[in-house]
Amino acid sequence: MDSLDDQELSAAIANADSPAWSVRGAAGRRLASSDKIEEVADVLQRLLLDAQDTWVIQETAEALLERKDAIGLRYVLLAYSQAGNYDAVDQLGAALDCNPEWMTTEGADRLIEQLRTLATDEDTGVCVEAQQILAKLRPREEWAPDSEADA
Repeated sequence: MDSLDDQELSAAIANADSPAWSVRGAAGRRLASSDKIEEVADVLQRLLLDAQDTWVIQETAEALLERKDAIGLRYVLLAYSQAGNYDAVDQLGAALDCNPEWMTTEGADRLIEQLRTLATDEDTGVCVEAQQILAKLRPREEWAPDSEADA
């Protein structure tokens, strides 16, 4: 993760509002890799749902997933649950479905562990998206053994 000073953080936030898609995409990548990610959550969500260019969505989503942590995955799932147009849904879905990191045993295990955590997230959209992905990957009884389904 990058440690951004206040000036770098301010510049990246300002670039997120640029009329140029390339500048917005670079800002998304920069902010997503920041150690101050929670401070810029609203800016990241805006970039993940960019209505002008799917490249901005792609760059931001990929950078968040490259973090390999639950918070990056959470922001992508949140945006996916809120996406209101086909292009955003398609781009976010592709980022989630095509992450090469998850093709390795270690990466897949990390993904499942993070999804298990996010399947109980306080945000309903994140929770539902995580549960749906888990259901596609493994039977429910494998990732939620204490669930109501077992009762």
